[in-house]
Amino acid sequence: MASALRAAVLRYIRVPVAQTLALNGSKLSLFNTVRSMSAHGDDHLDKEEVIERVLDVVKCFPKVDPSKVTPDVHFQKDLGLDSLDNVEIVMALEEEFKLEIPDKEADKIDSCHLAIEYIYSHPMAG
Repeated sequence: MASALRAAVLRYIRVPVAQTLALNGSKLSLFNTVRSMSAHGDDHLDKEEVIERVLDVVKCFPKVDPSKVTPDVHFQKDLGLDSLDNVEIVMALEEEFKLEIPDKEADKIDSCHLAIEYIYSHPMAG
């Protein structure tokens, strides 16, 4: 009973994640990013949340022009990234979603579309 209640509550809780800006040596926290929490194993991520988070990770990659990032963008063809950049993006996605993508699968992820599909279908993504 308690685990069912916990799962129901966690499906609807949204927790602000602080972002910090440095202003002349002092720090200012902003609460403009919101992450949904989910109960482990009780359900999996909403596809829209996966899309949003994957796109955010790719947009934050230093060599990427954020205005070019869409759910269908190819890392090398559309963004001009190389294979090392591709590996770094996959590693950033692993960190973002708290999962480990096997090398065999990671080598296949060369676009936002494939990253979204892999993460959305992965039961342990969080």
